[in-house]
Amino acid sequence: MTIRLYDTSARQIRDFTPLRQGCVSIYLCGATVQAAPHIGHIRSGLNFDIMRRWFEYRGLEVTFIRNVTDIDDKIIAKSAEQGRPWWAIGYENERAFSDGYRALGCLPPTYEPRATGHITEMVEMMRGLIERGHAYEADGNVYFAVTSFPDYLQLSNQELDNLLQPSGDGETGKRDPRDFAMWKAAKPGEPSWETPWGRGRPGWHLECSAMAHKYLGTAFDIHGGGLDLIFPHHENEIAQAKAYGDEFARYWVHNAWVTMSGEKMSKSLGNSVLVSEMVKRWRPIVLRYYLGTPHYRSMIEYSEEALREAESAFARIEGFVQRVVEKAGGVVEPAAEVPPAFAEAMDDDLGVPQALAVVHTAVRQGNSALAADDKEEAVARLAEVRAMLGVLGLDPLDPHWAGDDGRGDDLHGVVDTLVRMVLDQREAARARKDWATADAIRDQLNQSGLVIEDSPQGPRWSLGPR
Repeated sequence: MTIRLYDTSARQIRDFTPLRQGCVSIYLCGATVQAAPHIGHIRSGLNFDIMRRWFEYRGLEVTFIRNVTDIDDKIIAKSAEQGRPWWAIGYENERAFSDGYRALGCLPPTYEPRATGHITEMVEMMRGLIERGHAYEADGNVYFAVTSFPDYLQLSNQELDNLLQPSGDGETGKRDPRDFAMWKAAKPGEPSWETPWGRGRPGWHLECSAMAHKYLGTAFDIHGGGLDLIFPHHENEIAQAKAYGDEFARYWVHNAWVTMSGEKMSKSLGNSVLVSEMVKRWRPIVLRYYLGTPHYRSMIEYSEEALREAESAFARIEGFVQRVVEKAGGVVEPAAEVPPAFAEAMDDDLGVPQALAVVHTAVRQGNSALAADDKEEAVARLAEVRAMLGVLGLDPLDPHWAGDDGRGDDLHGVVDTLVRMVLDQREAARARKDWATADAIRDQLNQSGLVIEDSPQGPRWSLGPR
C-alpha cells in the first residue's frame, strides 16, 4: 500500500512517506474570522477531512491541526466599520465556521489553536530570526529580509526581481520593498501586545509558522490550504520557519476553489454563498457530496443545476441503502475493507471521482440483486457501499446524519408524522378500492416534492429531486 499525493513544491505526484512510521501530521490553514463562511471556505476543510479519513482507514494515526486567524487587518477593518470589538467579531465568526464544518460532517481537528493565544511563541521566533540576521526592527515593525533566505519563492516559482510583495498601511522603514511584515507596530485604537520592539500585533504569516512549530515541532508531514495561499502566505511561512531552523512541511497540498462565473468565490467580489443559508435550502449531506466528490485539485463552478445533479446522484445511493435495510430487516454493518478499486483510486492522490464510480457500480449491482430478490448479494453490496461512504463521510446511516432528511432543519419528525397521516388515508382508500382518491393523494404529495414508493413493508416517502 502506497499513498501518493500531488506536492505543490515538487510540482508532481509523490509517494507519501510519513516522518514517523504509522503517524501523519497535518497543518491546515483554517479560518480568518472576519466574516461568516461561504461554501468555498468550507471546501478546504472538507477536502482535508477526506484526506484524514483515508489516512485513518489505512491505519495511520493522524494529528490534524487547523488554526484560527483571529487577529488580522480584515478583522480590525470590520471592527471599525461595525463599531464592535474585534474579538466579538472574531468569536462570532469562529462559531459560524465551526457550525459549518460540523454541519457538513467534518471531524473536529486534534487541536484548533487561535493566533492570539500564541503571541509568546511568535515573539520567540522573531527574536531568533533577528539574531540569525533574517529579520530586523524598524519603526516598531519587524520585517523578514527576503534576500537573506536563498530559497525564497521556490514554492510559488517566482523570480525575486519581479516580486511585488503585498503591503499594508503603516509598514514603514523597510530596507527592501520586497520584505514582508512579521509584526506590525501598534496604531491608536487597535489591539496590541507588548514585545521587546514595542507594542503591536502579529502579521498573518508569522502566526502560522509559530503555531505549526508549537503543535507539530520542527518538521511535519503535510501543510495544506487553498491555492490562493501559495503566495504570499505559504511562501512566507516557509521563509520564516526554515530560516528559524525548522525543516517545516515535507509535502505541500493545495485544494482548488469554488468559483462563480469563472471567478473565485469571495466576499470581496460579492459572489459568496453562505453555508448558514445553504443548509437551509439543501440537505447538509447533499452539500458534502457536491463539494467533496470532485477531485480536490479541480475547480468547482457553482450552480443550482450542479447542486440538483448532486442531489439526484446521492438520492440514488441513499435509496439503495434504505431498500436493502428494509429487505434485511435491520442495519447492515459496513464491510471491514473497501473494494480494491476504491482503495486504488484513493491511494492515487485521493482520486475521489474514480472512487465514487466504484460506489455507484456497487449500487447498481445491489439494485440488480434486489430486483432478483437476492437478499444475500444485496446485503453484501450494501456492506461495501457503507464502507466506502464512511471513508467519504457520506454514509447516510452514520449517526451524524440522523434526521438529515429535512434539508438542513430539524423538522423531519414533524413532517414524517404528517406525511404518515396522509399515507394512512391513501391506504384506507386503496383498501376500499377507491383508486381515484388514492391516486389523487399520491399526486398531491408528488406535487409537494415528495416521492412515494410502495414496498412490501408499506409505503415510504422521501424528498424528490428539485
